[in-house]
Amino acid sequence: MNEAIFKRCEDMIKQGSSSFYHAFRGLPSPRREAVYVIYAFCRIIDDSVDEPERSPYTIDELRSLFLNLEQAEGHFVWPALRWLFDHFPHLDQGPFLRQMDGQLKDLSLTHYETMEQLEEYCYLVAGTVGEMLLPVLHENSTDRIVASGIALGKGMQIVNIIRDVGEDRGRQRRYLPRELMERFNYSEQDWENGLVNDAFIAMLNELRAQAMNWFRQGLEEMDTYPPASGFAVELASSFYAAILQSVERNGYDVYSKRAFVTDEDKLHMLGNVLHRYPMLGDMSSYTAVS
Repeated sequence: MNEAIFKRCEDMIKQGSSSFYHAFRGLPSPRREAVYVIYAFCRIIDDSVDEPERSPYTIDELRSLFLNLEQAEGHFVWPALRWLFDHFPHLDQGPFLRQMDGQLKDLSLTHYETMEQLEEYCYLVAGTVGEMLLPVLHENSTDRIVASGIALGKGMQIVNIIRDVGEDRGRQRRYLPRELMERFNYSEQDWENGLVNDAFIAMLNELRAQAMNWFRQGLEEMDTYPPASGFAVELASSFYAAILQSVERNGYDVYSKRAFVTDEDKLHMLGNVLHRYPMLGDMSSYTAVS
């Protein structure tokens, strides 16, 4: 495939998620390019709902074109996806379609009532990404390994939800389930006012515990991955878990402060993860985490 197309996919992941980019850029080809293509398409799906003014397609148009992928034209993502499915024949269209279903939920369900609803959403928008990546990263995905990939995706989505409480409130979306808010005596008015109190902190810590539990489940199968893939997944997970530490350092003020992981922290985590993968040898290219 045209290298310029891969470069455009790479640019999307570099601009959209430095954590993902720096975690996966050390993969061997064609796994690396496949991750870039998957990220680019997921980004376009997300933008079609969250930022339609910058999206080349509506989500209905994306679904229609994706279901007729061989004929789809007009954007670099279509030849990129055709390459992806040609090179990874075990990849299934199902997770991509379920990802679109999850993003569509943002148009109809804006205030969550139950943890069950939230978990379903986390699966649809992020667990599905685990399902997309596994045929690319792993050579023999069993049901147990697929379940671990889904768990990692759900854990990462909970991190996103914690980090973006304020941003989502600005979009009139409340992913904090009402049943959780009631359990911790945190009211709808408190959420609207952006109140950070002991109840709010306890509620976020409950969600944090759920995220960390899913991370633990997701990392249980790392020894079955090819080393470069396992390293990339572990590094991405470390970067995401560190966002929770940043939230804590910010005093849990996710309404007015953006939690992020510093380049120095990323380098420290890289060294810790790399220590568990000595078989990878020289990974000096990763030292430019910025």
